[in-house]
Amino acid sequence: MSDTAAPPQEVQEYYRDKAASAAAGQACCAPDLDATFGAANYTGIGPGEAPDAALLASLGCGNPTAVAELREGETVLDLGSGAGLDLILSARRVGPDGQVYGLDFLEEMLAVARRNITDAEIDNIVLLKGVIEAIPLPADTLDVIISNCVVNLSADKPAVFREMYRTLVPGGRIGVTDVVAEDRLTSADRAARGSLAECVAGALSVTEYREQLTAAGLRDVEITFIQEATDGLHSAIIRARKPARPATADDSAIV
Repeated sequence: MSDTAAPPQEVQEYYRDKAASAAAGQACCAPDLDATFGAANYTGIGPGEAPDAALLASLGCGNPTAVAELREGETVLDLGSGAGLDLILSARRVGPDGQVYGLDFLEEMLAVARRNITDAEIDNIVLLKGVIEAIPLPADTLDVIISNCVVNLSADKPAVFREMYRTLVPGGRIGVTDVVAEDRLTSADRAARGSLAECVAGALSVTEYREQLTAAGLRDVEITFIQEATDGLHSAIIRARKPARPATADDSAIV
């Protein structure tokens, strides 16, 4: 991974510390936003669906496996797969005929995920090391892309959305959760409410999110607030799809 592709140093250090907590079996989520982040978003998980260690290590702001409405036999990618909770849940939903990929930039977090996947006795998950701005998979590979509070950490979000479009099959879809700002907040407002690593300073506004997804070629964009993380910033569900046919000039007006 080149220095230019690496996440900001602040993000690397923050999540390396979280990986160490997860490896030690400790809960790791943003301490001031417990109601929005972490295991609280997975109250519907049944006994035996995922190891307790994976649940305790959740850092997300939602449950993208539910958001994406995964189906048997689908191929799924989790961007920023962390300790592996969403990978394990996705693998159970797509079944033995499905395939799940997990992409993370941090070897320490991938090691935690490997342990949790082994404990869950799942064999249709492949872990990949890399960055979400350059997904290490061929074009037209994925039925679904999920992500849990990771896109806001990227320093090049248009690249992330272009990579989503490239790797989805025609008609494929995204179902992610992320922190999204109300349009009234400026970049300075967002930075004043929390750091980049805590998923706040780098959050896009609703309009920015919609425009950037559309510019990448994705359509049928839906952005729905779930709950407030802090003043003017919300945990949100974002859905969109890659058209089943090639985009044309007329599609630029579709939002």
